[in-house]
Amino acid sequence: MENTFYLEIITPDRQFYTGSATNLTMPALDGEYGVQPGHEPVVTALRPGTVRFQTDGTPHEVVVSDGFAEIMPDYCILLVSSAERPDEIDRARAERAKERAEERLRQKQSIREYHLSKAALARAMARLKATR
Repeated sequence: MENTFYLEIITPDRQFYTGSATNLTMPALDGEYGVQPGHEPVVTALRPGTVRFQTDGTPHEVVVSDGFAEIMPDYCILLVSSAERPDEIDRARAERAKERAEERLRQKQSIREYHLSKAALARAMARLKATR
């Protein structure tokens, strides 16, 4: 039998995924992280992007926003602000969100507002990339 680990993807409003996975890649702040069974314990911050994982040879993609990941040898828990499958994404809505974020970045704003606008733009770009 193939080695697996327990995977949970949790958002504030739902438990998005619970089950086993054979491997996982996720967008961390310092680059892409790959996870397989037996991974060293790590806690890392996540950036908006696409999480990819396999279950029984079936590939899955999930677009996530910012959050955190706890990785242990036998499980991985992703706590994210939002998670969507590519087929759940409304491309027109994502385009509008991208335009709003770009417009906010062109305006004078506080450091906090700037970082929030950058995060909104990153999330919109990740959502658009997943719908191609």
